[in-house]
Amino acid sequence: MTKKEIIRKNIEIDATGKAVGRLATEIAIILRGKNKPGFVPHIDSGDFVTVINPDKVKFTGRKLVQKDYYHYTGYPGGIIRTPMKRVFDNNPAEVIRRAVIGMLPKNRLRDGMMKRLTIKV
Repeated sequence: MTKKEIIRKNIEIDATGKAVGRLATEIAIILRGKNKPGFVPHIDSGDFVTVINPDKVKFTGRKLVQKDYYHYTGYPGGIIRTPMKRVFDNNPAEVIRRAVIGMLPKNRLRDGMMKRLTIKV
């Protein structure tokens, strides 16, 4: 499969009532192109994904209260902890974006895949 043979579709996903992890898995599979019969890991052949209603997503268990996001600045004592509840209240799309980016391969194809993800608040 060459770049000229890749046909990208626009897929719209409604996040209403879906669990964050299951939604992120579905999005990551489409962005990567694993739902297509001609999938090869080294070619980015995924589709465009638009997510609507990210604020109506469902959290199972106590994840919204207990889960934290961590960022390390590189300095001693420089770990920054942000509760998921605060991130979700400020921007619900950021929770979905962080879940999807964690499920994509950590290589040079990931940036292109993430550019094809649109989350409408």
